Amino acid sequence: MARKLRVEYEGALYHVMNRGDRREAIFLDDDDRKGFVATLGEACTKTGWQVHALCLMNNHFHLVIETPQPNLVAGMKWFLGTYTGRFNRRHKFFGHLFSGRYKALIVDGSVSGYLKTVCDYVHLNPVRAKLLKPEAPLRAFAWSSWPEYLKRPAKRWPWLRVDRLLGEYNILQDSAAGRRHLEAQLEQRRAAEAGTDYRHIRRGWCLGAEPFRKELLAQMAESRGAEHYGAARRESELEKAERIIATGLKRARWAESDLKRQRKGHPLKVRLAQQLRAQTTLTVAQIAERLQMGTRGYAVRLLWCAAHAH
Repeated sequence: MARKLRVEYEGALYHVMNRGDRREAIFLDDDDRKGFVATLGEACTKTGWQVHALCLMNNHFHLVIETPQPNLVAGMKWFLGTYTGRFNRRHKFFGHLFSGRYKALIVDGSVSGYLKTVCDYVHLNPVRAKLLKPEAPLRAFAWSSWPEYLKRPAKRWPWLRVDRLLGEYNILQDSAAGRRHLEAQLEQRRAAEAGTDYRHIRRGWCLGAEPFRKELLAQMAESRGAEHYGAARRESELEKAERIIATGLKRARWAESDLKRQRKGHPLKVRLAQQLRAQTTLTVAQIAERLQMGTRGYAVRLLWCAAHAH
């Protein structure tokens, strides 16, 4: 059976969820959770993603993200692959960590209410899993974006976007009073949680008004298969890389031919490689080939030395 198509477009909103392989734990301790959050932050830097909600459970995670560029697939490939590699190295494990493909529910961001519904679903996960005592506030669960919403802006994760959810709660200002009002509203929502039907989130492929669903179906029908999206993703990522390279060459007063003429380990090439690693999902092999840096292994050594130089 063919895999379902990943729908990507500028400004798309997704509820992303993935479980551990055979439902096993993807976090063995808080250092793993910190590593997951740090890796997500790196992914946001590379892709421009904006996170609206996050919740880390023992054997799965929930993530509500907005993609200003159509790069969900490229970003998730880097994100999940990088976290898996770091998890395995830390615990001396091998093989798959996650169970197959992640689920990505497309959320209608053009109509008020849908983003709030899915963010509330994510933030209330610890309640449904009975990880909080009835008298404990929701903010007591540390591994969620909810406590971040209740902090001052300067104290939050820099890649967490709060304004859209605040707007859906009709909170006009990100102030101490506004955050208290926000917390009170979700605690009220928590009290009414029992018996809520979430089938449309757990089993559906999109969450939105009927015109939104029809538009997505039309877009998928016109794509003529996954190759359309794959080509668009590759082009978008390569265009971003080329802009970074062109800017770097211009500042250094280099021509394109200088990449071939100058030595493989030239400091400018290393700096450009560092930028491409930090800001795109290109592999080291792709970067080494584009910048004329020799083999992947040599480029890896150059990057390692640059990162550890004093």
